[in-house]
Amino acid sequence: MAILIDSTTRIIVQGITGATGGNIAGRMMEGGSPIVGGVVPGRGGRQVHGLPVFDSCLEARRVVGANASFVSVSAPFIEKAAYEAIDAGISVIVLYAEGVPILDACRIIAKARQAGSVVVGPNAAGVASPGLANLSDLNERFLHPGRVGVVSKSGTLSYEVVDQLNQAGLGVSTVVCIGGDPVIGTNHLDCLRRFEGDPETDAVVMVGEIGGRSELMAADFISRMVKPVVAYIAGREAPSGKRMGHAGALLGSRDENVPGKIARLEVNGAYVAYYITDIGDKVKTALLERAPGDFRRASE
Repeated sequence: MAILIDSTTRIIVQGITGATGGNIAGRMMEGGSPIVGGVVPGRGGRQVHGLPVFDSCLEARRVVGANASFVSVSAPFIEKAAYEAIDAGISVIVLYAEGVPILDACRIIAKARQAGSVVVGPNAAGVASPGLANLSDLNERFLHPGRVGVVSKSGTLSYEVVDQLNQAGLGVSTVVCIGGDPVIGTNHLDCLRRFEGDPETDAVVMVGEIGGRSELMAADFISRMVKPVVAYIAGREAPSGKRMGHAGALLGSRDENVPGKIARLEVNGAYVAYYITDIGDKVKTALLERAPGDFRRASE
């Protein structure tokens, strides 16, 4: 099992005829992900990597049963593309583009919630459940199936976390790269709730950064979780008032810096990794302390 996507997922790439969309679709195919086509208005009937291209998400849903979309179009066209996917009944939508206007993101997220669709992003690498489905730009060959969930604002740091888990002999159930914009459709708390309810996830690694309150909202929920959470917050040396990479990585109130977020996480029972290279050992410790029977059985 996994969260958000699994073996029943049927993926389309909106913008598949573009360079980025085509490359990501090709990588999905190479990794064995269940991609069934692409959508580009006005280019229906073509093929990319042998996959059919449809004029609309509604047509893709009707013909090939599409239920998840990786939206690879530029920021000015994200709102229209997202609306099309939502109106077609696509259940999970990853918004890949950077620079999406905040008001556009707000409207997309509000519409998706009304329709019951899940939006990941904007500025999100996406979602991957190794061995089942990959709705992201993460390379499948670095992901190994296992029982640790990962939720991160950063796609790059997700690779670092996965590498640490691989070195520790642990694999992942699902990796969710939620994006680093100020307004995003899926936050840390949303993912923790889903991982807590997933019977095949034993622990969660949560990666955050300076700026915003997503990690702070998640911290309060961690205190009520049965499953252990290992947290890492990036940006320890970030100077005040300077944006660090992501649009949302800008210090606001005092509790949005690294010490503030770590303090809230620790008081609510998270296992905090002060260095990303500590994550593998922290997860092993957390599993032994909180779920020793499950961990031993999974390790045999």
